[in-house]
Amino acid sequence: MAQHNDLGNDGEKLAVDFLIKNGYAILETNYHFHKAEVDIIAQKDNVLAVVEVKTRATDYFGDPQDFVKPKKIKLLVGAIDDYVISRNLDVDVRFDIIGIIKNNKGIRLEHLEDAFLHF
Repeated sequence: MAQHNDLGNDGEKLAVDFLIKNGYAILETNYHFHKAEVDIIAQKDNVLAVVEVKTRATDYFGDPQDFVKPKKIKLLVGAIDDYVISRNLDVDVRFDIIGIIKNNKGIRLEHLEDAFLHF
């Protein structure tokens, strides 16, 4: 597997662990709907958190969360719309980003709640 795939998988595991430690139940990981892949679907109380995980080895080109583009947001919104409707869920939906820098200096993890409000 390519090194960047390993880094991405490590980041998603770190994000899952972080969410669990903070009281979230993990409902799905790597959920697919048409062309969309949702990294993590988690729930805490009555909030369904849709989490996009971005992991980088450096922030030289910007913070990891800066790489979530409008096209990806549109795909995620469509996927979660179908997810909620098909399961007849009565929850509030929130879109989060977990940005991770992981390298030989350590790990920096930032959880941005309601991240898409900034776009």
